[in-house]
Amino acid sequence: MQKIIDLLIKENVLEEAKLKLFINKYSEEKLSIVNLLKVRLIQYDKMEEVLLQSLRLQSIQLNDLEGIAGIDTTVLLKKQAERLGVKYIDIPDVDIDYKLIKRLPLKQLIRYNVLPLYVEDDQVTVAFENPGDFEAKGAIERFFHGKIMEVALGRKEIITQVLGRLHEHEKVEEYSLNIKTDLEQGGAESPTDESPAVLKLIELILSSAIDKGASDLHIEATEKHCIVRYRIDGMLQENFRTEHIIFSPLSSRMKLLSNLDIAEKRKPQDGRFTKIVNGRVFDFRVSTLPTMFGESIVMRVLDKTKALVQLEDAGMNAISYKKFLKGIHAPYGIVLVTGPTGSGKTTTLYGALNEIKDVKDKTITVEDPVEYQMDGIQQVQINASSGLDFPAALRSILRQDPDKIMIGEIRDQETLRIAIQAALTGHMVISTLHTNSAVSAIGRMLDMGIESYLISGAVVAIQGQRLVRKICQSCKEEAVLSPVLLRDIKKFVPENSKFYVGKGCPVCNGSGYVGREMISEVLPISDILSTMIANGATKDELEKQAIKEDFFSMFQDGLRKAREGKTTVEEIIRVARA
Repeated sequence: MQKIIDLLIKENVLEEAKLKLFINKYSEEKLSIVNLLKVRLIQYDKMEEVLLQSLRLQSIQLNDLEGIAGIDTTVLLKKQAERLGVKYIDIPDVDIDYKLIKRLPLKQLIRYNVLPLYVEDDQVTVAFENPGDFEAKGAIERFFHGKIMEVALGRKEIITQVLGRLHEHEKVEEYSLNIKTDLEQGGAESPTDESPAVLKLIELILSSAIDKGASDLHIEATEKHCIVRYRIDGMLQENFRTEHIIFSPLSSRMKLLSNLDIAEKRKPQDGRFTKIVNGRVFDFRVSTLPTMFGESIVMRVLDKTKALVQLEDAGMNAISYKKFLKGIHAPYGIVLVTGPTGSGKTTTLYGALNEIKDVKDKTITVEDPVEYQMDGIQQVQINASSGLDFPAALRSILRQDPDKIMIGEIRDQETLRIAIQAALTGHMVISTLHTNSAVSAIGRMLDMGIESYLISGAVVAIQGQRLVRKICQSCKEEAVLSPVLLRDIKKFVPENSKFYVGKGCPVCNGSGYVGREMISEVLPISDILSTMIANGATKDELEKQAIKEDFFSMFQDGLRKAREGKTTVEEIIRVARA
C-alpha cells in the first residue's frame, strides 16, 4: 500500500503534511485508503483518475492495487476498457472454447498475452491484456479468416495463467510421447539412461511446482496412469496425468537425483537433493513407498530463502508479534510454538532464530532433519541409527556452552525435561509442540509427566498458529453468509461486518484461494498465570485469566482477517474452530 500512498502524494491527491497529522492522531495502524477517504484527505474521483493514468503508463501494475480496501480493481478495469472503446470481460465467467485456442499457435498467444474466448456467428471474441497494442491485434486477426474479431480487455494475470497451463500440458504431452518412443525403440532400457525427455519432464514438474507455490509434489502410479499432484495452500491438486509407462523411467531418474537405490522397489526409501529452479536454490526431501502399481514418490519442497524470513514478515498480527518478540528476547526460559503438522511452525522458529541470533552468543539447533541452513549458528542433524537422538544431542549441546538453543520438535518426555532444565539454568530455548492451542500446551506438558512447578518456572510464552488460505484477489467478491454462520460468529464480530469470498477463476484453479497466511495467538506467562500453573489450575481457569490479560484466540484473529477481506469465514471455521 505504501507504493500507492507515495503515488498519491506525488500526484498531489494527498497532502503529506495532512497525512502526518492523521498518523499522529490515529496511529499508523489506522492508515488505510478507506480511512483516508472517510476523513476526506483523499477525493475518490481524483484518486481514480491518477490510478487509471498510472495503469495506462504502466508506472503501477494492477497487482499493486489488489487487496487494498477502498480500491476496486474490477471497476478500474471497466473504466479503462470504456476509455479504450472496448468491453471488459470477466474471464472466469466465460465458458472458454479450448478448440478455438488450439487453432492458433500457442507461442503467438503467449507472446502477445492474448486469449481467444468464444465464437458467436461470424464474430470471435478475444481478450487482450493491452487492447491498444495494434501489432498484437493485427497478428491475431490474421488467423480468423472471414470472421470479425471483437477485442475485449481481460485481466493480465488470468490470461497468463490460462496460457501457462495450456503451454505446460502441451510440453507434458510432447515429453511423454518422446519417452514412450525411446522405450519402444529400446533407447532407454537402462533406468540410469539420461533420456533428454525424462530430464526435461522432471525440470518441468519441478519448475511448475515452484511457480504454483507447492509445498509437496506427489508422483503416483495407478493401474493405467502416472499422476502428478501438487499440495498447494494445504490442498492436493492434480496437475496432470500421463500413461503408466512413463512412471518407471521418471521414478528411476528421481531416485538417482536423490541418491537412492534404483533397483530397490520393495522397501520405502528416503533421500534428498538440491537443485536450482527458476534461478533459486531449493532442497527437495524425497520419500518413496511401494504401492500396488509401482511406487508413490513424495517430495517436500524446501525453499532456502525461507530460512531468511524476518519474523515481522511471517504473517503475525501486530499484537501477537509484540508479545512473541518480548518472549524470545527474555534472558532465559522456553518459548513454544504449537500447532498441527503443516501450520508453519518451522518457518516461525527460523524467523525467531533470525531475530535473536547474535555474534556475541553461541546458538545451536537440533533438528530432524535440518531443513534450512543458516549462517552464524551451529546446526545438528539427528541420526537415530548412530544413537544421536534428541535427548542425546541435547545433552551434548549443553556441554558446548550455548546461549540459545532451538529444538526442531519436542516429541517425548525426556526431550521436554532436558529442554526445561536448560531453560531453568539460564538458556533461551525455542521449540515446537503438537497441541491444538496455546493454553492446551500446559496440559500437554503435564500429560507428558513434567511437574507443574517446572513448567511454571521455565515457560516464558506459548504461540499457537495455523495457516489459512487467502482469498484469490482476481475473483474476490462480497459474500452473503448463511444465518447459521452468522449466528456462530455473532459474538466475535461487530454488527454489519462485511465478508468476502473467491468465486473461483483460472488464477486460483477454481478454488477461490491463492496463498496462505498465518493466524495466531500468543500466551505470555505472567506472574499470575505462572502461580496458577504451579497450583494446578484447570485449562478453563487459565483461559479466563489469559482473557483478563488481553489474550485473544486464533479464531478471533482469523475472523478479523476475514473482515479485512484476506480470507473467508468458512476457512477460519474449518481451520481454527475448536
